[in-house]
Amino acid sequence: MPYQKKTKIVATVGPASNNKEMLLKLARAGANVFRLNFSHGTHAVHQEVINAIREINKEHGLNVCMLQDLQGPKIRIGEVEDGAFLKPGNLLTVSITKEDMGTEQLVGTTYKGIVNDVHPGELILIDDGKLQLEVTEVSSDAVVAKVIYGGPLKSRKGINLPNTKVSAPSLTEKDIEDLEFGLSQDVEWVALSFVRNPDDIVDLKKRIKKAGKHTKVVAKIEKPEALENIDEIIEVTDALMVARGDLGVEIPMQDVPIAQKKMVRACNMAGKPVIIATQMMESMIENPRPTRAETNDCANAVIDGADALMLSAESAAGSYPEEAVASMSKTIEAVEQNSQRIYNHYYDEEDESNTRLNDLLIRASCRLAETVDAKAIVGMTKSGYTGNRIALHRPKSRIYIFTNQEYLVRQMNLVWGVECFYYDRMESIDDTMKHIENMLVNKGLVKTGDVFINTSSMPMHWKGHTNMMKVSVVE
Repeated sequence: MPYQKKTKIVATVGPASNNKEMLLKLARAGANVFRLNFSHGTHAVHQEVINAIREINKEHGLNVCMLQDLQGPKIRIGEVEDGAFLKPGNLLTVSITKEDMGTEQLVGTTYKGIVNDVHPGELILIDDGKLQLEVTEVSSDAVVAKVIYGGPLKSRKGINLPNTKVSAPSLTEKDIEDLEFGLSQDVEWVALSFVRNPDDIVDLKKRIKKAGKHTKVVAKIEKPEALENIDEIIEVTDALMVARGDLGVEIPMQDVPIAQKKMVRACNMAGKPVIIATQMMESMIENPRPTRAETNDCANAVIDGADALMLSAESAAGSYPEEAVASMSKTIEAVEQNSQRIYNHYYDEEDESNTRLNDLLIRASCRLAETVDAKAIVGMTKSGYTGNRIALHRPKSRIYIFTNQEYLVRQMNLVWGVECFYYDRMESIDDTMKHIENMLVNKGLVKTGDVFINTSSMPMHWKGHTNMMKVSVVE
């Protein structure tokens, strides 16, 4: 059987990939998750993509899951006339009332609260920090700023306020409408942009619970306030995204690598999936091969412990979406097959946890798998907890998880190393284990003589936490 990578790939869908044929190519090239970016596109367009993803899953036996990415309070300037250019020393007025075409002296903005949030002396960064201005004056309807570093001023470019406490809620009216649509489509994951504190996540989870859905939450870290509250955010979220684009504008870019490594480490210890995003293979928007630096960036993220790597414009709008996924997949596979640093990290259990004994057994299963060189660790779950807990310890063995929840088969596709299968039979534990073994043999995932570890719950395998493990040899 060909090698199956453990680190997952999140591919953003856009004009270059929003058709069924290309989506299938991306999935076969190594994409495990399709990101639907709700900063762009109508619900009708996203509905077509969702339908196409479901069709390729059903027709080709795939389990690619969907990640709905909410826009959040993204601040932008309005439309600007062609040729506008900011010169250092000049003044630019950002008006909350201007709705017609802007100029290099006066532009509108999508965020009316800017006049309440910013103060003289604070910075305004435009277009991912390419343009830098300093606030000199604030009135009831406009902000005046002096250009420090100039350049072309283009329509609809983003504004970052790195020194400012932005008062806008993390969930905007647009986000709430988009969330309702996403939940109606049973998306497996939803990402919240510009998270600042754990309350942002708690609020989103309450909305999901009220809707009666199983969708899990990814907290996107791209604000300084989020870094200040990172442990509390990790505690309440289901997964984390290191969104290096806006984060690298909001904090000094030289601080991003250490922040990234700290977040990956914290997520690994908490057993929460972590995605590394932005400019992973940026040059492949226009070129069929990545640069050596991009390849190293991806490889180092894998070595550090990332659960998933994400492609943005490379797969959404680039000229080589399939090649970008394939290149990232090859890099991941090369690292996983040649580096021992990423495997067998045994993290301690929390003393006060009500699942401590079950967690200890799972850790023992992973240690035993290393000792006997097991081909696989097999788990059964109704919530996904067992799969996440096995992945926490990063075993070199394959992780095969069986569940009677259809949505989990797709949702677990974001978690490092986990390959999930649907199984809904209610039999004795011995009959169940034998049947699962036969399934794995028939799929070519294990063969005669292979050692594997079974974990399960007794006496009823769909109730309670893992409390049993067994060493088996394929007959």
